Amino acid sequence: MTITPAHLGSPSVWTDARLLYALEEVVEKELNRHLKVAKDWMPHEYVPWSDGRNFPGFFEDGEAWDKEQSKVTEVGRIALVVNLLTEDNLPSYHHEIASLFGRDGAWGTWVHRWTAEEGRHGIVMRDYLLASRAVDPDKLEEFRMSHMSEGFESDNRHSMLHSVAYVAFQELATRISHRNTGHQSGDPVCDRMLARIATDENLHMVFYRNLLKAAFELAPDLTMQAVRDVVVNFRMPGHGIPGFERAAAQMAIGEVYNMRIHHDDVLQPVLRFLKIMEMDGLGPEGLKAQEELGVFLGGLDSEARKFDEKLAARKARMAARAAG
Repeated sequence: MTITPAHLGSPSVWTDARLLYALEEVVEKELNRHLKVAKDWMPHEYVPWSDGRNFPGFFEDGEAWDKEQSKVTEVGRIALVVNLLTEDNLPSYHHEIASLFGRDGAWGTWVHRWTAEEGRHGIVMRDYLLASRAVDPDKLEEFRMSHMSEGFESDNRHSMLHSVAYVAFQELATRISHRNTGHQSGDPVCDRMLARIATDENLHMVFYRNLLKAAFELAPDLTMQAVRDVVVNFRMPGHGIPGFERAAAQMAIGEVYNMRIHHDDVLQPVLRFLKIMEMDGLGPEGLKAQEELGVFLGGLDSEARKFDEKLAARKARMAARAAG
């Protein structure tokens, strides 16, 4: 690939259309690499079907749901619902990226492949939850209908660079959320299923991270500004889920996903890989964005430290109560 000189990285030169065209070769290369390393898997093989039984309704022998029927912990149940409802909005996500990246060439092939792979995640999670009776099926369906009826509109749909930057971090955030949910679920079957999903999410992150690296080579100032905007304003795609804020707070306390995890396990790995904070050769706007990004990260680390202290104090109180 021929890299365009950095001085062309001005808003008047790098339109979305030109960036999409300039990055097509990188997308094709990353797509081919992805297809070589990605392994197909069967969602039905990860579901404990023998644990399943009829629910009330159509079947006369249906047994009503009760939380005592499940092996899953309370925080695991909350996180599983959030994670599944996030995956449920796949039709809206597909519409967003297909509208932005297009349906033709390497971009289009990636969009459809990504959608097909993500589809497995919702399938296996819902089947697991219902077969294992981990959640109330009626409430789960009510939440799904409410969430999907609202649709999804990306905060970054205005810019191709912002969208690539966002998914580079968001795919890793999703991987971490799934992986930690498995660890905290209390059920080895759930943990194994979510580990399989997390493997997919990591490969998706690598695709977008490498694409972001190529974007820095083409338009360093614009890409740095996009990364700054995305990091500073980041929120998960499931933010519109009913009761999301309360669930997010419980997931933070349960160490599924919180500020410390976001800073250490999501933002920093991508930033370090791309050497974003050490990048030189930037123009005035790029340098400003880099500096603002550093200030934000310092503030986030400070807030995460305060959260860590509160969480440690909470654990100590709970341990003292249990001992007393």
